[in-house]
Amino acid sequence: MTNSQIDHYAVMGNPVAHSKSPMIHAAFAKQTGQALQYKTILVGTKNPGEFAQAVQAFQAAGGKGLNITVPFKQTAWALANIRLERAERAGAVNTLWFDEQRRCIGDNTDGIGLVRDLTQNHGYQIEGQRVLILGAGGAVRGVLAPLLAAKPSQCVIANRTVSKAETLAKLFAPLGNITASTYNALQSKSFDLIINGTSASLQSELPPLPSGLLAEDGWGYDMMYAGTPTIFVQWAQEPGAIALDGLGMLVEQAAESFYLWRSVKPDTAPVIQKIREQLV
Repeated sequence: MTNSQIDHYAVMGNPVAHSKSPMIHAAFAKQTGQALQYKTILVGTKNPGEFAQAVQAFQAAGGKGLNITVPFKQTAWALANIRLERAERAGAVNTLWFDEQRRCIGDNTDGIGLVRDLTQNHGYQIEGQRVLILGAGGAVRGVLAPLLAAKPSQCVIANRTVSKAETLAKLFAPLGNITASTYNALQSKSFDLIINGTSASLQSELPPLPSGLLAEDGWGYDMMYAGTPTIFVQWAQEPGAIALDGLGMLVEQAAESFYLWRSVKPDTAPVIQKIREQLV
């Protein structure tokens, strides 16, 4: 097979060398018999136009699709000529591809990745549950629409700067029962599922969470992941709850991107296991 017969994909970000995406998509391609190559592309941040130039250069060279990571998800949202509904409301795009008219199409697969990891990989039923989300940044905004579509009985966003949580709650209010809260106002409340959408656990820090916040048979989910349990996962495990990190979400969002590009759904379980083994 010549190089011209192989479709090219990449992840753009800064930093990006640490990305697991090339390994994930190579595994998907091998598993499904797809002829593609996937690489990392480091994009500079000094010039505001560098990201758009990088995307245009990738497309001009025949590239088929891109994953976008920090700090360019909002820039990718603005760049996309067409945005799917979940990306439109999220205000961020992590997946781009180009149609026959050379238009740039954007989507956000983070939320579906989170929901699939919880429901399909771990058998959790979100419907009817009390859900608390920690943080109100771009990571949280990107997952709210699919999460609310799973019909929790309530969804509370807690953030140190409560105005940011209030902005998100207002934006997503048409999709479900969603409210904002300070951390102090969580005293004496209890939730079935607590999702950490902050990056604090990577610095071994926790938001100021009151005791008894997680129901006795509740679940904790950290959107971050590491080779050893994050501090949030450790916190969630203490009451005897089930605690998960975000590695499954990473692979599931990649699988949705792969499906958008290739119209083929890969089997995520062996890929999650392979990366988990390499993290330890």
